[in-house]
Amino acid sequence: MHGEPALKPGFTHFPYANPKAPKGGALVLADQGSFDSLNPLIIKGAFPAGLRDFVYESLMARSFDEPFTLYGLIASSIDTPDDRSEATFRLDPKARFSDGHPVTAADVVFSWQTLRDKGRPNHRTYYAKVEKVETPDPLTVRFIFKNANDRELPLILGLMPILPKHVFETREFEKASLDIPIGSGPYTVGKVDPGAGITYRRNPDYWGRDLPVNRGRYNFDTVRYEYFRDANSMFEAFKKGLYDLREETNSGRWASSYDFPALKAGKVKKSIVPVGTPAGFAAFAFNTRREIFADIRVRKALSLMFDFTWVNKHLFHGLFKRTQSVFDRSSLSSHGVKASEYERKLLAPFPDAVLPGIMDGTFSLPRHDGSGRDRKQQRAAIKLLRGAGYKLQNGVMVGGASGKALEFEILCATRAQERLALNFSGSLKRIGVTARVRLVDSAQYQRRRQTFDFDLVQTLWLSSLSPGNEQAFRWGSAAAGQEGSFNYAGVKSPAADAMIKAMLAATSRKDFTDAVRALDRVLLSGYYTIPLYHQSGQWLAWWKKITGPDVIPLYGNRTDLWWYRGDEPG
Repeated sequence: MHGEPALKPGFTHFPYANPKAPKGGALVLADQGSFDSLNPLIIKGAFPAGLRDFVYESLMARSFDEPFTLYGLIASSIDTPDDRSEATFRLDPKARFSDGHPVTAADVVFSWQTLRDKGRPNHRTYYAKVEKVETPDPLTVRFIFKNANDRELPLILGLMPILPKHVFETREFEKASLDIPIGSGPYTVGKVDPGAGITYRRNPDYWGRDLPVNRGRYNFDTVRYEYFRDANSMFEAFKKGLYDLREETNSGRWASSYDFPALKAGKVKKSIVPVGTPAGFAAFAFNTRREIFADIRVRKALSLMFDFTWVNKHLFHGLFKRTQSVFDRSSLSSHGVKASEYERKLLAPFPDAVLPGIMDGTFSLPRHDGSGRDRKQQRAAIKLLRGAGYKLQNGVMVGGASGKALEFEILCATRAQERLALNFSGSLKRIGVTARVRLVDSAQYQRRRQTFDFDLVQTLWLSSLSPGNEQAFRWGSAAAGQEGSFNYAGVKSPAADAMIKAMLAATSRKDFTDAVRALDRVLLSGYYTIPLYHQSGQWLAWWKKITGPDVIPLYGNRTDLWWYRGDEPG
């Protein structure tokens, strides 16, 4: 998207993959929750982990060392003019679905039409930007765009999952189903235990096994995902060797529970893996569609009451860092960085969109005294609420005109979320605000989040070094009223819309970075969320019968790079 690819034509494998990795063995992984569908491309139902990556393929493949670079997969080449008004993909004639049918231009067009009309909301949004599609021959597809200069759109189409037309044209695509899917990827679906587990089997006839983008990847004969209802039972299963690799996210377990017999005996290893990408934006999201959160002063006041200092020390063993940016832990973060001239130019039409301290890089989220009852922050929060028309009456914060108590619900999906929410609720009680904590199962949580049926929700937006059109789906005004979008907070900001547009139109990495930072400043200034915390790297533990490459990609650990080593020493 910007500049030239790092790998030249004729490269043999990605730098982080081991082309000599042996094939064979079994990998067992774990996930929490359940699933009731084998269609990962629709909003209905919950689908199992691994399905999109192992079974379906795209026209192009990501490099996990290069944020804005794709290499050939189903498509052996792509051509785009300088104005990005169209993109032409030439398909590899060897490409096959797992049932032996060749992948043709007709499958690509069918996939585009189906996902545009019936797919997930983000797919519908992206693929609707295509004006028309041409197929000069059975192996060539040309997408002509409604508007030029969207530099990311060719990449988005390059990552579009390709469906077999001969299979899906006879199925009801929009219905959650356990019908076995057919794709062109390295694995096929084997045993399925609905809601409990799924096994993927490496396809011995996989057409793309010798492509440079695949060498050293997809090494296990089978990959099995076992499902667990709660985090504790999932960890206990790992200790017993019931699955092979886990990424730990619970600081308490990482600090004190990785001392079980198998680890002490050297059968299990653990490591902190460095990651060069944004940490992911974990936050409490205010549903600003609710009248109670329409006033920024209310949102700011409640934000002041989140005591990260106490939480990190007493709940998380001091292992987390406070998240200060939507793109924290990366060069895209605006935190501590003075706005550039170009940023100020972009933001000039919106003089009130960014707070002065955020514009000049001096702002940080409040640091509490660690007592759990910081009176300075309490006084500041109460002052803001009074300015918004509230008053303390018999220890209860009420609306000055209505007399209605300031109260709302915090929606949670896990015990860990519940624990944090209860702590926050206790802090809010000190200023007369009632926050009820509601723990629901994963299916209800997903459903309520997708339909914006919540007041405050703890959620996570995954981030990368190549943010693009998905930012409109997270923060754009059009997405605020679109159920199934990731704009949980209901952000409707002309400034945010303009920064996203500038980001997508950027022709250099510098202009792109400045536009992303400007968006970051707008979102932080709006107090649409309460940023939480993040890890400095990935906390990994694995049984020694498997191993991974010595070189870690910029994006961190990838399980598709591991292989089976059995009882080898070392």
